[in-house]
Amino acid sequence: MRPYRMLLLGCVAGLAAGGARAEQTLVLPDIDVTASQPQASPAPAPNTLAQKTQALDQARANILPPVGVSPYDIDGATIDQAPQGDNAPLNQVLLQAPGVSQDSAASGLLHIRNEHANVQYRVNGILLPEGVSGFGTLLDTQFVGNISLLTGALPAQFGLHTSAIVDVTSKNGVFDGGGSIGVYGGSHGTIMPSFEYGGTSGQTQYFFTGQYSQSNLGIENTTPAYNAIHDRDALNKFFGYVSTILEDGSRLSFLTGSAVGTYQIPANPGQAPFPGVAALLPGSAASPSSAVAESQYEASLYNVLAWQKTVGALDFQFAYFSRYSELHFMPDTYGDLLYNGVASDVLRDSFLNGVSADAAYHYSDSHTIRSGFHASGEDTFVRNSSFVFATDAAGNPYGSPYPAPVDASSKFGWLLGAYIEDEWKINRQLTLNAGLRFDQMVQYVDANQFSPRLSLTYDPFDSTKMHIGFARYFTPPSQALSAPVNLSDFANTTAAPAVNQSGPVLPERGSYLDAGVDQKVLPGLTLGIDGYLKWAQDLLDDGQFGQALVLTAFNYAKGYNQGLEFKANYEQGDFRAYGNLALAKQMATDVVSNQYLFDPNELAFISDHYIYTDHSQTLTASAGASYLWNGVRFSTDMIYGSGLRAGFANTATVAPYVQFNFGVMHEFSLSPDTKPITVRFDIVNLFDTIYQIRDGSGIGVFAPQYGPRRGFFIGISQKI
Repeated sequence: MRPYRMLLLGCVAGLAAGGARAEQTLVLPDIDVTASQPQASPAPAPNTLAQKTQALDQARANILPPVGVSPYDIDGATIDQAPQGDNAPLNQVLLQAPGVSQDSAASGLLHIRNEHANVQYRVNGILLPEGVSGFGTLLDTQFVGNISLLTGALPAQFGLHTSAIVDVTSKNGVFDGGGSIGVYGGSHGTIMPSFEYGGTSGQTQYFFTGQYSQSNLGIENTTPAYNAIHDRDALNKFFGYVSTILEDGSRLSFLTGSAVGTYQIPANPGQAPFPGVAALLPGSAASPSSAVAESQYEASLYNVLAWQKTVGALDFQFAYFSRYSELHFMPDTYGDLLYNGVASDVLRDSFLNGVSADAAYHYSDSHTIRSGFHASGEDTFVRNSSFVFATDAAGNPYGSPYPAPVDASSKFGWLLGAYIEDEWKINRQLTLNAGLRFDQMVQYVDANQFSPRLSLTYDPFDSTKMHIGFARYFTPPSQALSAPVNLSDFANTTAAPAVNQSGPVLPERGSYLDAGVDQKVLPGLTLGIDGYLKWAQDLLDDGQFGQALVLTAFNYAKGYNQGLEFKANYEQGDFRAYGNLALAKQMATDVVSNQYLFDPNELAFISDHYIYTDHSQTLTASAGASYLWNGVRFSTDMIYGSGLRAGFANTATVAPYVQFNFGVMHEFSLSPDTKPITVRFDIVNLFDTIYQIRDGSGIGVFAPQYGPRRGFFIGISQKI
């Protein structure tokens, strides 16, 4: 109560108590009351760990927002309610997004908007450094709370790998304490035990997942038969995330992960021996190609330490990251010599360290300035040890196989980048984002580029979102995939290429135009359409040019990529459904690097013709639905592809295909005192459709690969 009111009430009380002296005069002091002006109350400072974490998460999202693009989100509930749930590899989850097409493990598993690789992965806003190419999917689906797929004309903060950004956010509630243990398995000798556990201690939150998997269908089958020949794999995965709130309100986060696997390379029966070699190898008649037993080892380990803080209007994050990656292909020396004329032991390893910093400054209500930099140093080592036969002047092999000189290359290279941009909210509905990025590579080739970015977002109504953007891109090749080859070491041998030319692998430079609109049509129903056009100089591509399941990079002098995507999402009560359709075309001409990889006739044809790239697919579609009925979740999804390229200079296509999957899931509570058990049953390739992903022909394709045959799988998971 204010002082003047206390004084007044006291005087009134005195009058009431002294009624006998009522005739006495009471003089009150003058009171000057001034009305106070209303003051804006400052936002309350977060005082619990959950509030502090939420505030920092919001600040982190503001540092690297997807301004000017339309993200496609796949949340944890959608993943869990689909066939296989979080037991599905991350690449299979991404196949349900618009414009994502399936490929073989040897060719990178998937393509986004018909681009080869060039995908950037982030976890909780932190960039994960790229490793050497291989089969293993580094990230585990178990910890995913949301996947946001960003494509199009990206803002300036996203550089280097820009065909798509896969931004993963860890599950909500994983820090509440507890976790789960489970096992999943079934057809093809599949077994996958796993665990996850998270909790909170003081100001520190932590979450860990681990998974072991093995199968008799580790890669793709080279035949249409149900069982593959020599195709067993074993893979261990681990992911850990720890974050702590410091006394000054900043946050320190640590990410760590690993994937270590061994793979048998599927045998390809019915192959003819390399010309002239069978007579030089005793016992060759009793050694069919189905007996060839190659294998591959892969290991990837990464660590990221990030510090995030907000100071007034400034949000920033600084990160240090490191990554080690190794790939080792081990041949069947006798079998590879017999059927390929060469047996190569291929090793690639890479060790990378780097730092990055990103900041957002709220200059005013209408302007947010963002800037940052990235710097990384990578040490790569590539070694190719081969057994070959000598050849005479006519190219016929003779004598006994012998080891060719070891072809090895080591390189320490740098990638540097910096950007600045301004997000200008012109009004409540219209936002302009303009930025400039600079990238420098110092590797086997030294190059740089300034890249302007510009986008406009218009939200005329709450139910309508439109965007249009333009971006220049600079994409360095993978250093390990770009190592030069000493062709003279293989002269006059069965490993000698038909083309004796090997230009260095160059960075790709592209111009990208993208526009789209998302519209809420009915309650629960959202429709979207997006179109894009890209022109590229020194278009990057990869291929498998030999028996080793190892990719090698090369460039086309020019290329273009164009497409149109349609998407629909519906959610009402216990029912969810979605559908995506993409029309796309990527074409290129004139190979300008690593020409020795190509057949001379193909090389000559490509030099003056635009051809389809091997991973270009005209029509790609995906769809799915789930429904909860009496506590039981039923789900189905599908993927469709019109076929990847095949034949001479990619002038043909593989046959179209469609694959349906089905799942059913139920959560049981055995008693009120125990945590529930989740049981699921899944059928992969419900109708047992036999289809080819690759037919063994086309540029950079060494062997056929078939989609999986019908498989039955059961999973049991116990919350702890």
